[in-house]
This record gives sequence, C-alpha cells and structure tokens, in this order.
Amino acid sequence: MIAVRETGLVYRNPRPELRSRHTWHPTIVRFDDGELLVTFDIAEADVALDYRTYASHSLDNGTTWSAPERVVADPPGRPTTHSVRTSRVSDGSVVAMGALMYRDDPERSVVNVPGLGYTEMELILTRSRDRGHTWSDIERVQPPLVGPAFEVCHSITELRDGRWVWPASTWMGWDGKAPNGMNAILLVSEDRGRTWPSWITELDRWDEHILHWEQHFLELRDGRWLAVAWAVSLDTNRTLATPYAISADQGATWQHGLTGFLAQTTKAIELPDGRILAVYRRHDEPGLWATLARLDGDAWLNEETAALWRGQASGMTGDTNPGAELAQLKFGFPQMVLEPDGAVFLVFWCEEDCIKNVRWLRLSV
Repeated sequence: MIAVRETGLVYRNPRPELRSRHTWHPTIVRFDDGELLVTFDIAEADVALDYRTYASHSLDNGTTWSAPERVVADPPGRPTTHSVRTSRVSDGSVVAMGALMYRDDPERSVVNVPGLGYTEMELILTRSRDRGHTWSDIERVQPPLVGPAFEVCHSITELRDGRWVWPASTWMGWDGKAPNGMNAILLVSEDRGRTWPSWITELDRWDEHILHWEQHFLELRDGRWLAVAWAVSLDTNRTLATPYAISADQGATWQHGLTGFLAQTTKAIELPDGRILAVYRRHDEPGLWATLARLDGDAWLNEETAALWRGQASGMTGDTNPGAELAQLKFGFPQMVLEPDGAVFLVFWCEEDCIKNVRWLRLSV
C-alpha cells in the first residue's frame, strides 16, 4: 500500500568543487494553490559558524525550486547561529520558531561532546505575511520553565481551539545540568505566540535516565492528541522501542504505549481515512522507512512497513557516546504534507555522494 511515485531534490550544493554547503532539518508548508515552501538549514559543516535557516519555494509540484534565501537576519552583538522550524497558521501567515545559539568561542561546538549539553541559547519566533519571502524581526520567546536548553525538533502547531503549541524537549545545559529532565513537552501560547506561559509534559522517564527527543505531535481529527518520540537510555546510550502518548483530554492525562517499531526521529501524519503514516530512520536496518498504522482506541496497530530510501547506514547504536554519534548521522528529519489527490509529499535531509542535501519523495498510500 506504500509506494514511492516520484523523487527529486529541493536543494543540493550546485558547486561542491568550489564551496562546502550541506543541509539539514527541512520543514514544509503547502498552500491552497499548490505552492510549496520548504525551510532548511545550510552550513559548511554540522556545527559550523555559518549555520542558518533558509527558505525555498516551488510553483510546479516540486519539479523546480527557487534559490535559498535567509529566514532570520543575524542580530547585532554576540556571534550566533540559529535553526527554526516553519508552519502555516489559520490566518494564512507563516510562523517559524526555533533557537538562537550563542557561539562566543569559535572553537566550541553546539553540543558538549562527549556529553549532550547545549551551548547557551534563546528561543526565537519570526512571522511572514507573504508565504516566506520576507520575515519579521525576531521575537525573543520567554519559556515558562528552565530548560536550560530546548531541542528544536518541531514547528508550531495551531490547535482547533486557537491555542498554539510548540513541541520540544527540555535539555541539559553545557555544564550537564538538567533541572527539568530531558522530556517531551509542549510549550503553550494562548495569544498567537506573543507569550508562552505554560507547558504540558507528554513523555517523562527521566527518573530512569531515559530521554525523549525528536518528538512529533498531532491533533487528530477526532480531537485527541498524539505524540511519538525517540527514546534513548543514558545508561547504555542505546535507542529503545519507540513510544507514543495519546490524550483525550487536551493533555491533562496521557495513555502511553509502544508503536511496535524501533525508530529514530519519527515524524507522522494523519491520512484522510484516519490512519497514521509514520516515517523514520530505522534503528535495526539501514534507510528511511514508513509504517502505516491505525489506532484502535488507544492501541497502536501496524498494518504495513516499507522502505522508502535505502541510502547508507546511519543511526545511533550506543557504541560510543550520543554526542559523538549525533555528529555522524547521514540522514533524517522527514516532514510531510497531504496533496489533494491523497498523495503524501515528504522531504528529508540525506547524505548522497558525500554531500548532505534535501530530497523529496511523493508517496502513494
């Protein structure tokens, strides 16, 4: 039932013999007339000092794409890099939220390898009224809890009641301190992103030294909330069975279970018939994979699994520390939108011929 109809590139370095330009973390927006907006990060290397988010557009269903343009201008003062994730909201505008990371020491990475502590950061938000061609000045976001850092893994989701949620994970600082654990949470705004006074915890096993990151969040058509995350044991540095959490009361209580697959950086979309398509970097076999599932009450039931892109082996095995393994990843971060004919348009980053690029797939399900 899962088939790849077409594939192509959103962006690949056009002159690799002249300059180094790699890509990561695409997010996608589809407008009602079919125009596609993809934002993604470009840099010379994984934690290079020129790491920034760019936007590219397609007016022909992904066949051709405009040259990437910067989303966020560099703020004055201290040197920074940044990464934001993009979504469309109900008034037709586009919002991008993520983190501004301070890079005072040019020899220091973003992650404190061999640990997982992040460099100093601020959460930021920017808005566009013209489909991502121009963007507002950045707004500093004051989180309602101490991270001290936060994982940038998701775009803003607008709920049917008008609230915005930003799925993230609380994260340890450079010194390794994590006063609120490393858990999957939702930051909540009731005024369209101007303030974020509260949060909801979806997955928390920090007392077992288990972190949850790279979550994906959905508000299902029946009103329930669904989150899927990547779980890692910090005692063994190994990926655990992929968990999900489901809530019928807007996050007041959650039921937890396992999806039945072993995955990293799982992203999901609800199909028109109510089934869930989950796409992920598979932990036990190489490649990008998809699983078609349905929810029977709160139980996750898998129907079919298929390989979408074999590429090269990549993942986090636990053979060394997770900070070092993060820098060795070769692909991931799939993002999807539905097309009018029921097809799924998917983007992800991947390394091909030693160049990290953004590739798209059109799937029939």
